[in-house]
Amino acid sequence: MVRFVWEFVARADSVQEFERSYAAAGPWAELFRHSPGYRGTLLLRDAENPRRYLTIDSWESAAAQRGLREQFAEAYEALDRACERWTESERCIGVFEEA
Repeated sequence: MVRFVWEFVARADSVQEFERSYAAAGPWAELFRHSPGYRGTLLLRDAENPRRYLTIDSWESAAAQRGLREQFAEAYEALDRACERWTESERCIGVFEEA
């Protein structure tokens, strides 16, 4: 299993929209569920900075995640553009494997 970890800072006026978009039942997870290799999403909010979040997307393999991005490239890019309005910043922390 691999986990893709991203850090976001939500815009002050868009916290609720951000949470809806990136939560386990949001449109990102809905898109990811098209892949049998997707294992779930966890959305974490920073206890000291309530606009800072981590998303942890779990996949069977990095190849499964790449396959989803290739197969649904147009939908992925459209959703990424739509969700940009909810964030001040976005950064890939990395891809982690279980030890």
